[in-house]
Amino acid sequence: MNAQSLPGLEDVSWQRPSDRLWRLRVTEVASVAVPIGLLGGVAALVAGGLVVAGAVFGGVVVAAAFVLLMLRNRYKAWSYCERDDDLVVSRGVMFRRLSVVPYGRMQFVDVTAGPFERTFHLVTLRMHTAAAASDARIPGLEVEVATQLRDRLATLGEAMAAGL
Repeated sequence: MNAQSLPGLEDVSWQRPSDRLWRLRVTEVASVAVPIGLLGGVAALVAGGLVVAGAVFGGVVVAAAFVLLMLRNRYKAWSYCERDDDLVVSRGVMFRRLSVVPYGRMQFVDVTAGPFERTFHLVTLRMHTAAAASDARIPGLEVEVATQLRDRLATLGEAMAAGL
């Protein structure tokens, strides 16, 4: 399912997370893979020799490359668009998911940032509705973009809820 090919979504302007989100993901993988590769390689060198150390280090590199490939696909799959009555969030690689959140159903908009996200000046915006299964979130937004989007969503949510 391509979100842009769905009826009513052909001519909307799709927004994407910041490119900094991809750099954040690379940093996360490197911060785990490099120490594991070095420690595993040194331990294998001591225990089994140069060939075993090379195999261990090579295995870590291949695993990290595979994880980066998966994360790159996930990063490219995220997009969102604002329409007159709702916000549409598209995500997923193997299983595509399209969430449509009506502004009038939003109860609150949450903006969070973990330690890695703060380092890259990024936040995740999450919309909460009365439905327990709603999981409309947009990761990797720059702080300014998320603040403006949060304010727009809150204003639209209040206006639409008042019209119910």
